[in-house]
Amino acid sequence: MNVEIIFKIAAIGILITVLCQILKKSDRDDIATLVSLAGLIIVLTVVIGMVADLFESIKDIFNLY
Repeated sequence: MNVEIIFKIAAIGILITVLCQILKKSDRDDIATLVSLAGLIIVLTVVIGMVADLFESIKDIFNLY
């Protein structure tokens, strides 16, 4: 696991937080919710890709399948 992945996830989190705060201050709570949901989906796709790579590595190490 690279440290770059952690920094990317943190950067996405900071960006989404700033956008949500700006949208909430301008009375756009509904759009702020959608932006936070989109950020969550982006981070989950990154994490799911990492978990898939982990399972592939485990499969290769133990010669499963």
